[in-house]
Amino acid sequence: MSKNVSWDEQSNRDAKGEWGTRDSAGRKLDLAHWQARLDELRAKHHVPAASLAVLVDGTVHELASGVLHRGTGVEATTDSVFQMGSIAKVYTATLIMQLADSGQLDLDAPVVDVLPEFSVADPEVTRAITTRRLLSHTSGLTCDFTYDSGRGDDCLAKYVEAAKGVALDCPPGEALSYSSIGYNVLGRIIEVVTGKVWDEALKDLLFTPLGLDHTMTLPEEALRFRAAMSHLGEPGQDPDPAPSWDLMPRSAGPYGRVIATAGDLARLARMHLAGGVAEDGTRVLSEETVALMQRRVVDSPDKWSVSADGWGLGWTLYDWNGVQGYGHDGASIGQYGYLRVVPSAGVAVALLTNGGGARELYAVLYRELLAELAGVTMPAAFAPPAQPPVVDFAPLVGTYRREGVVITVTERDGAGHMVYEFVDGMKDFSEPLQIDLIPVTETVFAGTGVGAAFSEDYMPVIFSTLRDGTGCVCIGMRCGPKTA
Repeated sequence: MSKNVSWDEQSNRDAKGEWGTRDSAGRKLDLAHWQARLDELRAKHHVPAASLAVLVDGTVHELASGVLHRGTGVEATTDSVFQMGSIAKVYTATLIMQLADSGQLDLDAPVVDVLPEFSVADPEVTRAITTRRLLSHTSGLTCDFTYDSGRGDDCLAKYVEAAKGVALDCPPGEALSYSSIGYNVLGRIIEVVTGKVWDEALKDLLFTPLGLDHTMTLPEEALRFRAAMSHLGEPGQDPDPAPSWDLMPRSAGPYGRVIATAGDLARLARMHLAGGVAEDGTRVLSEETVALMQRRVVDSPDKWSVSADGWGLGWTLYDWNGVQGYGHDGASIGQYGYLRVVPSAGVAVALLTNGGGARELYAVLYRELLAELAGVTMPAAFAPPAQPPVVDFAPLVGTYRREGVVITVTERDGAGHMVYEFVDGMKDFSEPLQIDLIPVTETVFAGTGVGAAFSEDYMPVIFSTLRDGTGCVCIGMRCGPKTA
């Protein structure tokens, strides 16, 4: 057996001598085929390493391909750990729901009742922000506020204090606007309610009951394992190792730093699929709470950036032509992860990568895997139609702003153009992006010339209106209100 392949309990060679297993529904998972496909797609899309875990009928099957570090040539194996970026939000949400389950936390009480130090500029707005709104990204709190509050156990307390003056993207309850600040506030709530730092609470209340012995939060813990190095580079080329393994501060933990194997990520999904019960029978969440997390709270105007049809309490929700699913995407600097769960089929797929064309690898591999195992037809890559509609662009022209970003929309010879500029604390992140806007509908546009982990060829740009009549533009799941 290849050292890149492992599986739990039920895997066997079939009568023809092929690696494979059948679940109770008679579906066959041909591991040799998927190993070859993973190898092929990883190389084609210049991804240094990829780790894949497939959960079918309660059993986790794990595959790995490539090298963890192109400079050293260390081989990726199924016990290699990767940075998972925003997939960390699922862990934080699960922990919050445990506290709600036990009666220690009221999801609908104002956050300030638990964290008296929490505030935004308007006191009335402060009291409108609840834990439930934080979980569903409807609090109005912004996303791109990166603040290094040090390595101490007080890093989240310091982060929440520093975020007091950060402007809201929109009023609470007005729209979905993806929020990292919100998840750090959730992390601080966990600390106050449990009396433990977020990292320790996660270990004690989630990692240990689920047996996730290859899941951690701190770089020094990752050094015990084969750890994937981040890689950066131009699209379509082999990327180079990043200048540093971990480029995020400790305070990014609740929204962006859980480190794990793909197999351990699939085991977290298995607990949710099993109605809140761990593999050994330990109840982690009530069945009602598991269902509540998957219940739609808000529709997503952007159906493409992370394939979101809507949002629940922590989970991204998908609608694949009537087949419902949930999951989450994640990106750190140079590492990308994708989790998809199809409850009707009892299937979950986790893919972790360390650079290159990870989005393209995910898109092709998941379309094939989910079609075969769960009958899912994933949509084609986001792109404008061959004959774009004629759109009156004039009403959309103007300046839009959210924390760290100014978006200037203009019209040039009847066509839309956008300048996406990083400002304030984000000003050194990148040079201003010059983006042409190709109409898809009257309010949805395909932005050109932007390569990112959450875009295959075009960046979705969606214009809409808040309930108070303010225009806004949604890019990367972030809401930017019109200011001029």
